[in-house]
Amino acid sequence: MSRIKRAVQARKHRKHLMKHAKGFSYGRKSKFKLAKDALRHAWTYAYRDRKVKKRTFRGLWNLQINALARENGITYSRFINGLKLKNIEIDRKVLSELANEYPEVFIKLVEEVKSK
Repeated sequence: MSRIKRAVQARKHRKHLMKHAKGFSYGRKSKFKLAKDALRHAWTYAYRDRKVKKRTFRGLWNLQINALARENGITYSRFINGLKLKNIEIDRKVLSELANEYPEVFIKLVEEVKSK
């Protein structure tokens, strides 16, 4: 059986990784071994932090909803519970946008929840 040389595939693999390492510091942008390791870490963090970003934004929305809800005399948890009891289905992202952009609409929602 003849010997298979991987010159073309190996070069393609290295070029692909080096292209992604563009902009890294020191030898991590020019040395394959360092670039490979740096990219492995970078892609791991990127994957993980796409999930963390969702958690962070949900926390931010909760804070914004709570701030305006408390200004109008109700806590966040009672407000969310009241929305569920009244069968008002608005997600936290939209509630946060209402609190920031259209506070008068948000205040009407709070009044609706407070009236039992």
